[in-house]
Amino acid sequence: MSTLDPLTWAILLMLLGCGIVVLEVFIPSGGMLSFFSAVAIIASIVMAFRRDATTGLSFVVLTLVAVPSTLGLALRYWPYTPMGKAFLGRLKSTKELIPRETRRELIGKVGIAKSKMLPSGSVQIDGKYVDAISQGGAIDLGQAVVVIEVRANRVVVRAADDDEARHAVKDPRDLLSTPIEDLGIQSYDDPIG
Repeated sequence: MSTLDPLTWAILLMLLGCGIVVLEVFIPSGGMLSFFSAVAIIASIVMAFRRDATTGLSFVVLTLVAVPSTLGLALRYWPYTPMGKAFLGRLKSTKELIPRETRRELIGKVGIAKSKMLPSGSVQIDGKYVDAISQGGAIDLGQAVVVIEVRANRVVVRAADDDEARHAVKDPRDLLSTPIEDLGIQSYDDPIG
């Protein structure tokens, strides 16, 4: 039976050490795998120095490059392996990561201020509540507003003029702000009847 050259041992031990480093990242072992990885890498360097000093120094440099590179590749490709998928679950696609509702579609829409805006507050647009900022001064509760821009997912509104305010859709569930005539209830303020 022939013995292996020290360079062959050095290469095999380096590969073993890098493999154990990858396992340590993904299998919790309390540092046991790190210890075995360090032993294998140090043994690889010792075997390289047994061949000659140049090979030994080359393996020291190789260790400084190989271990971080191996970890980087493992972290990059681990989620796509069967075991990585089992640990992490299904990864979302790029299309799924894009928000469903982009707020740019709100530009030009008319809504109602649901809080006093000094300068920020809540606005109801198309039955949905949106956090918004007023462009200028304060906007009173219940005042009609118009969305004028969306900056970094932040909705900017201004007070609506009379013509725009007529287009403001009130929440049908908000009975207190609805005029009594619109509810179909007769007012008893009329003495005649």
